[in-house]
Amino acid sequence: MTAIDNKRLLTDIFEQMSLGNTRALSDAMADDFRWVFPGDWSWSGTWQPKSAVLEGLLRPLMAQFTAYRSTADTIVAADDRVVVQARAEAVTTRGETYNQTYCFVFRVADGKLREVVEYCDTALVERVLTRPA
Repeated sequence: MTAIDNKRLLTDIFEQMSLGNTRALSDAMADDFRWVFPGDWSWSGTWQPKSAVLEGLLRPLMAQFTAYRSTADTIVAADDRVVVQARAEAVTTRGETYNQTYCFVFRVADGKLREVVEYCDTALVERVLTRPA
């Protein structure tokens, strides 16, 4: 796969997510996928493999929203890395607005997502969301 192919994969995923189809992301994950929150805050850490990402992070996280859409503003690819600057518009089950800004750094191999490192507004996350166990 080329950088162009990898960019197309993430473009397709975020087009679906902008419509509310969050499964597009999980469907593209390899079985050994890992999700990383870098830094020194309450959510810092790594979830892996895909089954732990889905059960331990994404399902509990998405259960906190009544609606969630994420739209890519910029997608840049080089080799096996794709950087996505995105924004989310969401409402929590408690009725709180969750308008987030992200920078995702994805690693892609053989047409599958292998890793993402997520950078976001950590103060918003800690104020509005409950960290999955």
